[in-house]
Amino acid sequence: MTEDDWEYLPLRLPPGVSRLTAATQLAIQAEFNGWELSRVRLYADGTRKVLLRRKIRRAGVPKVAI
Repeated sequence: MTEDDWEYLPLRLPPGVSRLTAATQLAIQAEFNGWELSRVRLYADGTRKVLLRRKIRRAGVPKVAI
């Protein structure tokens, strides 16, 4: 699988967001939109930069039964 097979969604969570709230928000994205966690960076000021990814859904040619 190459990088071209994924789409990415960068998010920034402000310093006041607790770890539990952040986890809940990310779980909702995963459950309802198909995103998975790719990377999290926690900065000294408490800001979190999160990168979510999901596989690109390509429309294929439907198979026709003959």
